[in-house]
Amino acid sequence: MIRKIKIFALLCVAFVAGSCELDLLENPNRVPVAGGDVNFFLNRIALDFATHFNQFSDPAMRLTRMLNQGAAIYDNAVTPDGSNARWSTAYAGLLPDIKTTIDIAEKSNLFTHAAIARTIRAMVLMNLVDAFGDVPYTEALDASNFNPKVDGGATVYAVALADLDKAIEDFGKTAPTPTSDLFYGGNKDNWIRLCNSLKLKYHLNRKLIDRAGATAAINALITQNQMISTTAQNFQFKFGSNLANPDTRHPRYASQYGPTGGGDYQSNSYMAHMYASKGFQDPRIRMYFYRQRVRNTTDVNELRCITNPRPAHYSDTDVFCVPTPVGYWGRDHLSNEGIPPDGLARTAWGLYPAGGLYDRGLGGGVSLGAGAGGAGIHPIMMRSFVDFMLAEAALTLGTAGNPRELLKTAVEKSFADVRAFAMASTEASRITQWEADSSYNWNAEVTRYVDKVLEDYDAATTDDQRMNIIAFEYWVAARGNGMEIYNLYRRTGKPSPQQPALEANPGPFVRSFYYPTNFIVNNRNAVQKQNMTVKVFWDTNPDNFIR
Repeated sequence: MIRKIKIFALLCVAFVAGSCELDLLENPNRVPVAGGDVNFFLNRIALDFATHFNQFSDPAMRLTRMLNQGAAIYDNAVTPDGSNARWSTAYAGLLPDIKTTIDIAEKSNLFTHAAIARTIRAMVLMNLVDAFGDVPYTEALDASNFNPKVDGGATVYAVALADLDKAIEDFGKTAPTPTSDLFYGGNKDNWIRLCNSLKLKYHLNRKLIDRAGATAAINALITQNQMISTTAQNFQFKFGSNLANPDTRHPRYASQYGPTGGGDYQSNSYMAHMYASKGFQDPRIRMYFYRQRVRNTTDVNELRCITNPRPAHYSDTDVFCVPTPVGYWGRDHLSNEGIPPDGLARTAWGLYPAGGLYDRGLGGGVSLGAGAGGAGIHPIMMRSFVDFMLAEAALTLGTAGNPRELLKTAVEKSFADVRAFAMASTEASRITQWEADSSYNWNAEVTRYVDKVLEDYDAATTDDQRMNIIAFEYWVAARGNGMEIYNLYRRTGKPSPQQPALEANPGPFVRSFYYPTNFIVNNRNAVQKQNMTVKVFWDTNPDNFIR
């Protein structure tokens, strides 16, 4: 019972909204510690980590123009109140459960269970630092301390690296296989490859503050050759198509595929880039987006901006209002217009990664169960991401490998994985039929696209231009994962140029999130940031170098 009380107290320490009444009753939504099966803990951790990933990825996608950011100025883009849930998921759910799981697993020599928990904790800690900067850790899970201080971001990052090293060590030990590994089904080699891929991310993020150390560490990882490289090794959370009890659908699908549509506005600049930047359409566009209308509206009551003048601070090449001539309907960056009844008109999430509809160019509104029914994925660490990071490292740090070849394989892997996902879905027959009816050759279009990327790369005359090509391709390939691109954007200033805000003066770009309201209100040691220009520890780039 004492142990149960401590676990409940952790919820209070983690600054969840509302009062904490210690009534000694077990929370029916949490796994009991006493006599608990560690496999149930791993299952709960995996589910909560999927929520955590989505909570952190969402604002990052919006800031980097992968989705519409519905605020007029940056200071309103990621508000303190808006971070309460993501903070609570980490500190009241994941971190206490992970600590308990490791404690139980290590006492029982369940080293693989402990290693999985450590790997997920490393990802949680890195996301917290990448989003907020300095965060509580050393004192955060002490049930007797209701006012934990923050640790420096570099210190918490080091804890994450130590977790990854310890996890790799424990994966190498003989131990029972977990029965509830929702990611890799107990495949320890895949977990080790994920750990090494996360170490690549760790060192690449630190390149601005420790160039020599990052270079040496990445070269060591390359020599070891144990990072994610095949489709089967991709680290992704898979959703189902069940509507209720429980709802297992991808959250983007669940919020958009209903009787009245709604959900996210897509980014005009992201869609326009995929539609026209190469002089022809990106073959993935029909899998990424579903057009409910295939012709642009001329009704100002539906789309107010069509009669608005182009903002004076926009260049002639900046996308504005209508991204393509064929019905792609989103919003411009930092557009906070009201919401008209356009839920069955705006472009929706498509088949990849949300499990929606494949776009055959026929139009028609979204509906419950349409497409793949929400059986999508969270693309958390994909093999293409690894090659994009290696390409950046090779170009900017001089690590082993040819950046051009790594760019090529990264793009090819993205196409292959998107295609494999699509052809394993319930939309496969519709894709095959549309391609036959349209005489569309997927392989030929992919080759055309890759050749164009390499042609542009070869024509570049500076490493800055080459890095921009790598970044734009990473940006497109990372559909559904905002944190990797948010890090890329702050780390390199690429991809550039990005669509400006609609307001001429939206304020400086968000270099880190405000701390959550609940943390500030409930912790006397917490101090809110003066603004969101405060940089995370690894970001030493100049002020205002991104917008």
